[in-house]
Amino acid sequence: MKILIIGNGGREHAIGIKLKQDNADVELFFAKGNGGTEELGTNVNIDTTIDIVDFAKNSNIDITIVGSEALLVDGIVDEFTKNDLKIFGPHQAAAMLEGDKAFAKSFMNKFNVRTAIHKSFINSAEAIDFVATQQFPIVIKATGLAAGKGVIIAQNLAEATKTIQQILDEKIFGAAGNEVVIEEFLNGFEVSVLSVFNGKNIYPLISAKDHKKIFDGDKGANTGGMGSIAPHPFYTQEIEQDFIDNILQPTLLGIIAEGLQFAGVIFFGLMIVNNKCYLLEYNLRMGDPETQAVLPLMQSNFIEVINDAIDGKELNLQWKNESSSCVVVASKGYPNEYEVNKLINGISQIKNNVVLAGAKYIDGKYYTNGGRVLNVVCKANTLTEAIDKCYKTIENIEFDGMYYRKDIGKM
Repeated sequence: MKILIIGNGGREHAIGIKLKQDNADVELFFAKGNGGTEELGTNVNIDTTIDIVDFAKNSNIDITIVGSEALLVDGIVDEFTKNDLKIFGPHQAAAMLEGDKAFAKSFMNKFNVRTAIHKSFINSAEAIDFVATQQFPIVIKATGLAAGKGVIIAQNLAEATKTIQQILDEKIFGAAGNEVVIEEFLNGFEVSVLSVFNGKNIYPLISAKDHKKIFDGDKGANTGGMGSIAPHPFYTQEIEQDFIDNILQPTLLGIIAEGLQFAGVIFFGLMIVNNKCYLLEYNLRMGDPETQAVLPLMQSNFIEVINDAIDGKELNLQWKNESSSCVVVASKGYPNEYEVNKLINGISQIKNNVVLAGAKYIDGKYYTNGGRVLNVVCKANTLTEAIDKCYKTIENIEFDGMYYRKDIGKM
């Protein structure tokens, strides 16, 4: 079987690792991939929908898995479908649940998916007038795709005013900031629930916890994610049932009512307040770095899961009775400006616990090539053991300017 994985981050390397573990003879291709995926399969230097469709046709790719939110929003699944090519991901209309936060909020309202009180704006003066009447802190979101960095929690009116002007007027997130969603701040704890959708039912994967902020203690700017753990220790059966009743089932009913069925992933970003679930956001692909923590715990064969989902079959997901931890090692300066091409030492000694992201492989050596450089992933019988194992493993890694949070897994 030939599988094409679209993307170049830790998520895509983690997916490739799982597929190879489950099916040693699978032939993997990555567009564009990174220094880790290069050792699992073949990296292909293509990144446009047209080129990817042509490659899939000419190479007789059996299944394509999409990790790029931009390509999903641009309609890559629609193009694959037109060409009778199997693909795991949402078509363009469904992808807007991730690609447009204002659209997603409207969907949540229409189908009674529990979420924070919110309002959308395209005019900065009107947005500022609105926040002046609200309680702080308050959440301000660029509605479009901003690589996980478009959510700002403003502590006062001055911060809110500056943020709104930066997004709507100064366009710090480009076209992703043509509109903002302003919503109440929910004080609780976050849970990430990845799920697989087969066009008929939504099957949740094991829960996870993502750490978004750059600094220890959840301080500083939002990032794409600095680490994750699975399963989430505070995600009880009671909370899970509330999620199913008030988030998952209304979402499923809404997707079917709107004709948005597809085979792929639905990621639920949740905030838990007094044991009640509120939906913060949808993603329509695997999370990063949640994927790195969740997939090592999956007992089921992932290719079989994906194939069954595409065929609309009932899914049977099995999990190991273990816990996992993922710590992201980043370049100094991330999520802002950072340097690249730094030699990475120590990977060969701990390769079984490393998932590469912003790293390249040249002449037998690894070099930094992005903000989030690599992930150290460990699993164990308990979460504490998995976390301790991760931090001990990281001691083997060294590159100029490397940075990582020291409190992944702490609540």
